[in-house]
Amino acid sequence: MPLEKYSLGIGDRFGREGRAQLRALEAARRQGVRITPVWNKSNREHTIIGTSPEDTRRSADQAVRACGWTDAYYVDADHIGPATVDKFIGSCDFFTIDIADLIGQPPPAGEESAFLRAMSGLKGTLRLPGLETPIEVTDSLLAGVAAKYLSAVAEAGRVQARIAEKKGTGGSLTEISLDEAGAAQTPDELFFILAAIARQGIPVRTIAPKFSGAFLKGIDYVGDVEKFAREFDADLAVLEAAKQRFGLPGDLKLSVHSGSDKFSLYPVMRRAILRRDAGLHLKTAGTTWLEEVIGLASAGGEGLRLAQDIYAQALARFDELARPYLAVISIDPSALPSAGEVAAWDPRAFVGALQHDPICPWFNPHFRQLVHIAFRIAAEMGERFTDLLETYREPIETHVTENLFDRHIVPLFLDDSGSERR
Repeated sequence: MPLEKYSLGIGDRFGREGRAQLRALEAARRQGVRITPVWNKSNREHTIIGTSPEDTRRSADQAVRACGWTDAYYVDADHIGPATVDKFIGSCDFFTIDIADLIGQPPPAGEESAFLRAMSGLKGTLRLPGLETPIEVTDSLLAGVAAKYLSAVAEAGRVQARIAEKKGTGGSLTEISLDEAGAAQTPDELFFILAAIARQGIPVRTIAPKFSGAFLKGIDYVGDVEKFAREFDADLAVLEAAKQRFGLPGDLKLSVHSGSDKFSLYPVMRRAILRRDAGLHLKTAGTTWLEEVIGLASAGGEGLRLAQDIYAQALARFDELARPYLAVISIDPSALPSAGEVAAWDPRAFVGALQHDPICPWFNPHFRQLVHIAFRIAAEMGERFTDLLETYREPIETHVTENLFDRHIVPLFLDDSGSERR
């Protein structure tokens, strides 16, 4: 089961926008770029909304049939661990194993010394093709990687063994996620993390490191873009070298968990993957829910009133909604408009404040982040929300498709004329 060169995590909180998302990928395919859809939804999102992995599988399969999609597609068990893996095994064929919480835990007995012995032959100056600065492999570097990451990688190995037990060897794709770690991994660390993954026998196809800077929900990257560009390019070189050195799968590629809409990073990512002829997996799922709200608001009438009500309830429950996301949001409550002010907005004002267009004078990133984490409110509305999703299906699907294609696929995978840069 090889993973295609380019893939896109297109999670869908409420499972209604699969056709609209596939239309964006079909548009890319017509212009010569094949991008594999991966529907991803975490256990936390399922719990909040009251859905199951089976619902995600059903929605993906229905969208594929409705669109006549004939290329590969996958359903991802997003950010799973030992406690949640079994819930997803029956419905998923892509598993994102999250090991960030175990970083820094003491490694299993004997594993550290075994790892240090296995890596001892690499000590000294290690020059990797395409990596500008060689890795100085010292006892300190190896011991640091062992102390920080071996326990986490061992847990990934246990989760992978459980998946293989149920689905068989080669029956699924595996991602290892470190993106929610407290600190970014250096390229030197990533190289030896991949060595540890190989020693566990994990057939990893994508790996999501943590990069410098802030990847906040629903807004652009906060940080030094040029520093990110150097890290991203170095990590691409490290992955290619690790595949050769440690026998990892040839289709292994970087995964970037974007938190949605990291528009300022797309140009540097595009230059790097095209220069190195590298693959990429991008998760940008949260925007789908926001585009539903934008579509409702743009329609006016009941759609706008529902969007205004979602915001009013979210504002009243700010602390509750923000608590699970404190590490990935930056909302200044003083910059949020009052519920009364928003209730007086027309469709243009609401969409202008919410749609991610930094040059729009009405755009409010604090407003956008709060709506981003307010999908619990919509879930609690039940049929009032889902019925209006169908009533205003046309404007919603238009916004979902255009956002995914114009704002994500074009700048990352296509040039301005709609042709892949080669």
